[in-house]
Amino acid sequence: MNPTSALPAAPGELDARPAHPASDRLEAGTAAYRRAVLALFVGGFATFAMLYGTQPILPLLADEFGVSPARVSLSVSAGTGALALALIPASILSDRFGRSRIMTGALFLAALLALASAFVTDFDQLLVLRALLGLALAGVPAAAMAWLGEEIAPNAQGRAMGLYIAGNALGGMSGRFLAALLTDFGSWRIALGVLGIVGVFAALAFWRGLPASRHFSARPATPRRILSDVAAIYRDRGLPWLFLTAFLIMGAFVGLYNYLGFRLQAEPFGLGQTAIGAVFLLYLVGTFASAWSGQLADRIGRHNVLWVMTLVMAAGLALTVSDRLVVVIAGVAVFTFGYFATHSAASAWVGKRAQERRALAAALYLCSYYFGSSVLGTAGGFAWSAGQWTGTVALLLGCTALAFFVALWLRRLAGRTQTP
Repeated sequence: MNPTSALPAAPGELDARPAHPASDRLEAGTAAYRRAVLALFVGGFATFAMLYGTQPILPLLADEFGVSPARVSLSVSAGTGALALALIPASILSDRFGRSRIMTGALFLAALLALASAFVTDFDQLLVLRALLGLALAGVPAAAMAWLGEEIAPNAQGRAMGLYIAGNALGGMSGRFLAALLTDFGSWRIALGVLGIVGVFAALAFWRGLPASRHFSARPATPRRILSDVAAIYRDRGLPWLFLTAFLIMGAFVGLYNYLGFRLQAEPFGLGQTAIGAVFLLYLVGTFASAWSGQLADRIGRHNVLWVMTLVMAAGLALTVSDRLVVVIAGVAVFTFGYFATHSAASAWVGKRAQERRALAAALYLCSYYFGSSVLGTAGGFAWSAGQWTGTVALLLGCTALAFFVALWLRRLAGRTQTP
């Protein structure tokens, strides 16, 4: 059953042709633009708060359920992996039924699943609910990037995308910190329940705040059309490399934050749950980086942002091998800044290159992004078992190095095609 079937369509959203001329897109500084960005900010906030709520409490869940670090990381990877699998179907539904309906229904359903996670009795139940949560949430990122590309004026898209990703960053930070704090002073069940309640209020705010679509044009969801669009996307000289970039940088990001808690809990640091959760406040750096890099990309080109920021990520990773806490935290901050700046630039570039196929291209980008989270996030557990933090950092540096060489290729491509 389609969870959005009972929701009203936005005016003009199901029309076969756009209801307004292309020049009538939302310009930066207008009231409608601010409403749109705020609604998407809230939607991204709730998505990432719910999706990554178990990440800061992985060591505690491992002890409570008696599972290994690699297995307990599946409470994160099950959600991101399911989200990755559902992105393409969700993008197809958004092409047919409208972006707003899909995003709103996704947020409401995910909030209910997040609430249910607080009542599990064993680890397998938790994994099932986290996977269902990921499936539900797929509707938000699958449609949000396409909505931005359709409704925001071209000269403001980089800024709007940066602010949307800033909401993702703030949600990821707040969800993780809140989960750690409530676990320390209550229990992990209370923490997950509260995140579900936050999701309900965010879904209501999103539904009420997002402006009606003006440039949505429904596309038939036929297998022939879908296969034709996929083939066209993968024939593009830049898009498949942007998808690979997403896989690598997200895998490195989740790998770092998945196992950072295990390191900070052990000697020589010996931090408690709240202190470990406070490390996720570094997501504020990511919030700033996303908004700032979006504006920078609008000025100097995304191809010039990507390769520099992958180097910043690598520098941050190198700092985390120190045994001094202040250096480790600085390294995580530098890495986080580079990651969010890279993701903001790459995701905006996808919409620019994909044109009318932007919903499907965004889904393929995010599919790679979340598969990177699941595959490399879990692989980091095996690297941890083999070499502790040094082994984990070696794996993540390898991912970042590959992302750097891909960025150099994309820079050359942009120089030849003049499509930065």
